[in-house]
Amino acid sequence: MNSGSVTTQARSFRDLREICKRAQIVMLDNFAPDQIGEAVRRAAGKALVEVSGGITLDRIEALARAGVDVASVGGLTHSAPAADIGLDIERIG
Repeated sequence: MNSGSVTTQARSFRDLREICKRAQIVMLDNFAPDQIGEAVRRAAGKALVEVSGGITLDRIEALARAGVDVASVGGLTHSAPAADIGLDIERIG
């Protein structure tokens, strides 16, 4: 694997080719599902592959089968349901 910057974002296969020359991890931003497998093949042995943008927990297994190393699931933070938590204090004695 190349040394250099830790993670660099790719938005196209052209970006991917250049990033694999200098980065340890390439982040595929909003790549279509059919493009991810091809990007993994192109990055093999050159950089780890992270995917982001529209990634859901339902897609994790398919992404793992495609060879993706890391998946960023934004819904874990920006779409998490709120919890209604209250704290009642009673004086004892």
